Amino acid sequence: MKGMEAKLEKIYLDYNASTPLAPEVVEAMQPLLTDFYGNPSALHWAGRPVKELLFRARQQVADLLSCSAEEMILTSGGSEANNLALKGYYFQHQQKGTHIISSKMEHPAILNPLKFLERMGAKITLVDVDEHGMVSPDEIEAAITEETILITIMHANNEVGTIQPIAEIGKIAQKHGIAFHTDASQSAGKIPIDVNELNVDMLTIAGHKLYGPKGIGALYLRKGTVVEPLIHGAGHEFGVRAGTENTLLAVGLGKACELAKKHVHSSKVKELTNYFWQQLKKEFDQRVVLNGHEEKRLPNTLNVSFVRKIGQDLLSAMPLLAASTGSACHSGRIDLSPVLKEMGVPENIGMGAIRFSLGRPTTKEEIDQVISWLKELI
Repeated sequence: MKGMEAKLEKIYLDYNASTPLAPEVVEAMQPLLTDFYGNPSALHWAGRPVKELLFRARQQVADLLSCSAEEMILTSGGSEANNLALKGYYFQHQQKGTHIISSKMEHPAILNPLKFLERMGAKITLVDVDEHGMVSPDEIEAAITEETILITIMHANNEVGTIQPIAEIGKIAQKHGIAFHTDASQSAGKIPIDVNELNVDMLTIAGHKLYGPKGIGALYLRKGTVVEPLIHGAGHEFGVRAGTENTLLAVGLGKACELAKKHVHSSKVKELTNYFWQQLKKEFDQRVVLNGHEEKRLPNTLNVSFVRKIGQDLLSAMPLLAASTGSACHSGRIDLSPVLKEMGVPENIGMGAIRFSLGRPTTKEEIDQVISWLKELI
């Protein structure tokens, strides 16, 4: 492509998959590679300063979610936090009931633990979503039985960005005395989160989704909510997760959350995303379709379908662009993204889907370049 040859800089628009480390995060982590090597549980001179760093990091994470530091359980990432929430709550409370409610559009880090629990005797109900990928609170309430002990619904979908009515679902859960968990891995740092306003008992975040390091995440566990640990050993993480704390990554997560709190109200990324969508509509008119909710979606997420095109073919023809498509390719056959399938997106539209997810470093010039590449292809 001539456009590719003229501009050889790589463009990253896959921030929902992972984010680069913020420079401030790298700076905060650097001293722990050399100077702070003690065990945070040790009471001597080498352990005490590390314990202080760990406490500060936990507080920074808690501040992002408007909760107390004692309610934050540090984990190895979002997947472990989800597993701890679902399995931990089920194994601790299965004598009260075995029914769990979720949605058909959850991340595999929710759906696969639920499949595991089903083998352990749990009864799982997965509610439908509408054409925008939105869950109906009424359908969730209608699915509740006397056996229901837990509801888990993602805060925002990673593929189309649709933001779920979590606060409303939380009120329903409270009314029925049911624990409520939300996976906020994709929303934390992009939109404001207050665990009390959302009415949740458990909430998951992942470090590498908000400019922090990979291999670290956290589970908000409301005071009084009890889960069975997945990892048994000494009494780390308030007795919920054994194992010497990874202070290096915890400090990185803490700094990332501190930065996220400052950036979360910025309109820059949302304005760029809206500009991108307006330009796409201007150039391609009826040949491009928005997937997800027009307004109630993450400010950085733009999932669009190029009608009667194959999303992966378009991406392959733009090798300098990093973006993603939810469709899977198996032996030359392309399967429609499970998320778009649940939304009822027709195959001739869904196959052309590409998820562009913008980040803090994204520029208007990069968006214009991608538009230029797409114009050459379509």
